[in-house]
Amino acid sequence: MSQYQENATVTHVEQFTATNYRLTLDCPAVAGSARPGQFVMIRTGRGKDPLLRRPFSIHQTSRDGTIQIYFKVVGRGTDILAHVKKQETLSIFGPLGRGYRLNTGTPSVIVGGGLGIAPLLFLVQENCRVKKDCTEDLIVLGARERIEIEPLLDDFRPFGIRIMTATDDGSLGHHGFALGILESMQLPSGCTVYGCGPEPMLAGLSSFCASRGLPCQVSVESVMACGMGACLGCSRPDSKGNYTHVCLNGPVYNAEDLQWKM
Repeated sequence: MSQYQENATVTHVEQFTATNYRLTLDCPAVAGSARPGQFVMIRTGRGKDPLLRRPFSIHQTSRDGTIQIYFKVVGRGTDILAHVKKQETLSIFGPLGRGYRLNTGTPSVIVGGGLGIAPLLFLVQENCRVKKDCTEDLIVLGARERIEIEPLLDDFRPFGIRIMTATDDGSLGHHGFALGILESMQLPSGCTVYGCGPEPMLAGLSSFCASRGLPCQVSVESVMACGMGACLGCSRPDSKGNYTHVCLNGPVYNAEDLQWKM
């Protein structure tokens, strides 16, 4: 897979909550090569502070050569990104990692929690492009409160897929976790499950799918300094007792190939 370093122009800045933002970036080489589930490394500062790039999943791409990233302000790097203006440039390196492997012969159940929703729009976009007919698919999105999901729903609706929501406070959809929706319903026969979200959600999703014999792919988060396997900072244990590097072997894995703390 080709990788590129581009000086990307910021074409659009959106603020959804006090801490959640979406940037649209003009970087045609990355956009043309990216696959759902992959990520980019972005230099957030102009100088040496912050020194290291930050990893961001690709929210979606477009034919005009742009990509989007959806993120939450959690530190200095993301705070800098939250204050960029249109026409500023950012150094982008990517696409990196292994993305989702589409199983276009089966219905898809796509589950996202919190910021784990970010890469799923790109997944839905590409899945429906390849499959042509996504009417049997299901999207389940969960978050702490309504405002973290609602602004994104209009981006998912054009694909014609059934969307269900869950919020911790009950302000939108099911009162509880996204996994609770799956546990209470009959899923499409022979479906493939794709997930991204907090570690406890993915652990529960892995157990749920294993108990029902459903194939499940998950995108995991990890601290990354380089994104290319050099720093070894993104190591995590796999199901065989070895270690895997999320930036190279992931971030998308078959859920059964990882160790989970239940």
